[in-house]
Amino acid sequence: MEFDLEVDAIGMNCPLPILRTKKALATMQSGQILKVKATDSGAATDFPAFAKQTGNELLSSTTEGDVLVFFLKRR
Repeated sequence: MEFDLEVDAIGMNCPLPILRTKKALATMQSGQILKVKATDSGAATDFPAFAKQTGNELLSSTTEGDVLVFFLKRR
């Protein structure tokens, strides 16, 4: 999937992946796509909840080895 910005949160524990994502989304235009890579096991539940709470769209959530990969569309 094509994306406009990427956040590498590999090795970071909660809440850092969400905080980095929030900061990145604040710099983006509406409709742009953010890719987030994380290894924190809690991210699997944190990102869907974050997207719902903030109104940003979670386009996909996949796993590549030990890395969780999320694509969010800026509201």
